[in-house]
Amino acid sequence: MTLQELSVEYRAHARALDLRICQLQFRMERTEDPEESSQLQDRIRMLSTMLREAQELAVLTERYYDRGYRRNAKYTI
Repeated sequence: MTLQELSVEYRAHARALDLRICQLQFRMERTEDPEESSQLQDRIRMLSTMLREAQELAVLTERYYDRGYRRNAKYTI
């Protein structure tokens, strides 16, 4: 698998995460149970972190070999 193909996979994963976050936010807006709302907020926070990382990795793998591309320091050794 090439980095370009991997980038497509990361973008698909990010779309799935974004959809799930939207579903959970919709559910959270309609719940009246404070405990369920808290659990949903925690889950949304965790999925949002995963979404951001998937988006960052999609860009990294897509542009890895581009001249002049400044890589995110988080993903360099």
